[in-house]
Amino acid sequence: MKEEKNSRRSFLTKTIAGISGSVIATGLPLSALASNTNSEVPDSKHDFLTKPYLQAPTNDGITIMWLTNQLCLNWVEYGETEKLGIKAQQCAHGMMNINSRINTVTLTNLKPDTTYYYKVFSKQILDFQPYKITFGDIINSETYYFKTLNPKAKEVSWLVLNDIHDRPKSFGELIQLNQNKPYDFVFLNGDMFDYQTDENQIINHLLNPCSLFSTEKPFMLVRGNHETRGKYSRNLLDYYYNYDKKEYYTFKMGPVFTIVLDTGEDKKDSHPVYGGTVNYDSYREEQAVWLEKQMKSKAFKNAPFRVVMMHIPHYHSDEEHGTTECRRLFGPLFEKYKIDLFVAGHTHEYGMFEPNKDHSHHFVIGGGPETGIRTLIRIEANTKVLNLQMLNDSGKEIGLFQLNSKR
Repeated sequence: MKEEKNSRRSFLTKTIAGISGSVIATGLPLSALASNTNSEVPDSKHDFLTKPYLQAPTNDGITIMWLTNQLCLNWVEYGETEKLGIKAQQCAHGMMNINSRINTVTLTNLKPDTTYYYKVFSKQILDFQPYKITFGDIINSETYYFKTLNPKAKEVSWLVLNDIHDRPKSFGELIQLNQNKPYDFVFLNGDMFDYQTDENQIINHLLNPCSLFSTEKPFMLVRGNHETRGKYSRNLLDYYYNYDKKEYYTFKMGPVFTIVLDTGEDKKDSHPVYGGTVNYDSYREEQAVWLEKQMKSKAFKNAPFRVVMMHIPHYHSDEEHGTTECRRLFGPLFEKYKIDLFVAGHTHEYGMFEPNKDHSHHFVIGGGPETGIRTLIRIEANTKVLNLQMLNDSGKEIGLFQLNSKR
């Protein structure tokens, strides 16, 4: 199933535009921020740059992140009622995570299938001396809530967006097509940006648009080939938190075991645009070894449904180096261990493909960034049936797969 053609190569020649905003950006990696002072924003009011956003939910925990414009001591207060009552701070090697602007607190030892309320706090650090720390104002967020996963859940549902390419309004416009149907998380399947420029771009074109849902529903992200480009691409990893803090990972929710792969770049590592600074060939090889181990696990074998999500599709795409390497390394494993569903983006041309001689699983590619070819994918599953529905950006259903469990 295909709709309006779009020249992806033509699109990729366009330059990023409209990245602006009032937030403060330092252009420094997290390690540098941790040892920096507040001198870069001496006249700024102590404030949040983002609302808190949820990451990596589990049966007994979740990670909460947020950004401030000043260096701070940070914590989360949470509880099973709006009275909160429990305080959590990130601590490593006996030291609290302080003097930072990109703030991460992982809550642990929570009850499964339980609603928790939370609020984040940031205490400004005015001066950090070896034997004296001078603090300033404390700011706090509103009270939000989340629900831990139920290990006995029989159902799960999620939304998939891909190839937004620095169009922040698309998040809200596409999510609203879901029409308030319940979902557990949003998966961002690569190319949220054209390339990485600075912190402003990450805040204005990802974190703040996602705040429509991410204070109460987590988002998960995998890099597309465009998340590997630009001077700030290596800093991007500081702004979200995947399972095991990796760019490729697995998770099981309800009846679905999901594998997420990071497909890297589509060009050869030797391409002159990289100047000898990348090694995605070895990275994909590393993932292939890891992938087979996951597929041999009991959790994978016993799951009613097995889903793979990654950015570059290994079929129904082009013959670029990244595509063919994914086909060589990952494709045979998908066939050997029998996945049920594959979901990708990248081509800017949506497609839904039944099993065929190349792939024995259902194969889905989301649409592109421009109005008229954007898509929202909704997936919901119980122990017997998985349904995938694709909508175009006018809200019209343009594809539907119904899969019956084979296990």
